[in-house]
Order: sequence, then structure tokens, then C-alpha cells
Amino acid sequence: MSSSHVLADAFAHHTWATIRLIDACMAMSPDRLSTSVPGTYGSIIETLRHMVSADSWYLYRLGGTDDPMSEEVEETIDPAGMRAVMEQHADAWARVLEQGPDPDEVIVVRRDDGSETHAPKGIRLAQVLHHGTDHRSQICTALTSIGIEPPEIDLWAFGVLTGRVTEIPPTA
Repeated sequence: MSSSHVLADAFAHHTWATIRLIDACMAMSPDRLSTSVPGTYGSIIETLRHMVSADSWYLYRLGGTDDPMSEEVEETIDPAGMRAVMEQHADAWARVLEQGPDPDEVIVVRRDDGSETHAPKGIRLAQVLHHGTDHRSQICTALTSIGIEPPEIDLWAFGVLTGRVTEIPPTA
């Protein structure tokens, strides 16, 4: 893994953790995927769809893709489709970071109702990571509520897996 950008590990973890969570949900029945827990976004499947769709939107706004995911796709995409999308996003985020985004460059988002949001790329990049972490945590809570052990998706596990973190046991 190249870490040519200070956020390379963070975005590689973001897509890896989302894919691991999708993998954990692949064999779940529709009933289990419809599990909701109070205080979270929605059901497991709705939250997964929202996460992947939002990631697509963020990539689009930051120049990593030509088009965001459509609402029709978001409403119907299955876990296998979400996994394929997130695999593509891993490469797209790496390309965005390789461009050396200026954290102070403001991106303006204009909505159909005439409202606008002006936010610098640094804030938008941070939001991508926060959004993914928040919703992955919600899905892990929902999985736990139905007796399913969530996959290990923390940064330390990612670091060890990718060789970016080395654990040295104590000496005798």
C-alpha cells in the first residue's frame, strides 16, 4: 500500500471496513437485514445502502467519479452490488488523494431548491471518514442486537493486516 498522502491509510481503511461489514451481511436473510435499532439511521440494509450511496456522492463532489449513484440504484442495490461499488471506490479514493487535493479549496453544492453549501475539501474529506465510521458503528450495534458478532474493522486490525502496524510480543 502506498501512503503517499497523509490520508491514504484512513481512506483505505474506510473502504476496507465497509467491505468487511458488507461481507458479514452477505448471507443474512432479508428479515435480519431489516433489523433496526433505536437511535440509528435505519435498518441494516437501509444503512448499508445509504453509506455506499453517500460515498458515491462524496466521490462525485470531490472529482473521483463522473456520476453519483442514482436514487433508484440506492433503493434496490443488494450486498453483492454494494461490495462491487466499494471495491471501485477504494481505487477512486486513492486517485482523489493522489491528485493532492487542496484542503482549503471550496466546493459549492447547489441544490434544486436554490440552497447552497460552501465547504472546503478538507471538511468534505473528513466528513467522508466520519460518515462511514458512524454508520458502520450503527450496523455493528444492530448486528450485536440480533446475536451476530460484528467483524473486526478497527484501524489496528487493518494496520496489522496490511503490514502497516507490527505487533511485537513481550520478551520472556
